[in-house]
Amino acid sequence: MTKQKILVVDDEESLCEILKFNLESAGFEVDTAFSAEHALKLSLKDYALIILDIMMEKMSGIQMAQIIKSKRETADIPIIFCTAKDTEEDTIAGLNLGADDYISKPFSVREVIARVKSVLRRTSSANVAKTFVEFEKLKVDLVRKCCTLDGVNISLTKKEMEILVLILNNKGVIFSREDILHRIWNDDVVVLDRTIDVNITRLRKKIGEYGPHIVTRLGYGYGFEE
Repeated sequence: MTKQKILVVDDEESLCEILKFNLESAGFEVDTAFSAEHALKLSLKDYALIILDIMMEKMSGIQMAQIIKSKRETADIPIIFCTAKDTEEDTIAGLNLGADDYISKPFSVREVIARVKSVLRRTSSANVAKTFVEFEKLKVDLVRKCCTLDGVNISLTKKEMEILVLILNNKGVIFSREDILHRIWNDDVVVLDRTIDVNITRLRKKIGEYGPHIVTRLGYGYGFEE
């Protein structure tokens, strides 16, 4: 069976080596990086989980997490923040970025391994079980790549469907145009903000009675509200 790959990012080299040894003993494949800059040069999409220190020189763990979450190919990688700072502000900042867990130093290696296994079980189960997203009679089949309204197929473009999946998966969240561009379009493709508006307008029309659920917050962006 293929081992799950974990990346440990911390500027304390000794800590990285301790975690690497113990996580490998627990059955994982582990790489280490001693800075966020080094980590970002790796193929991050290959990792099942990232353990990320918040307080590092130059680029912080928070900044690195923002980059990870802004890219479509890495946005779903679970992150466990690890830091010596144990403040409410750090915890909130990490969780708001989409962190899956938060461990304060000093910690026991057994605790880290237990947290890693728990996060991987939770995120793996969610990914396996979730084959579609839906709201009432509106349903997107993530396997067959199709959308239906009350059982009738709706013809959506790839981008329209990806936008719909994004906002259905995050009901009540308002995404800026920049957020949508980062998540739906490749970074090497030049896309105007107006492109987002056009796709949203078409999507509203195509999903009929559910169009009004796609809301606009002037100056902020778009979202789906129940």
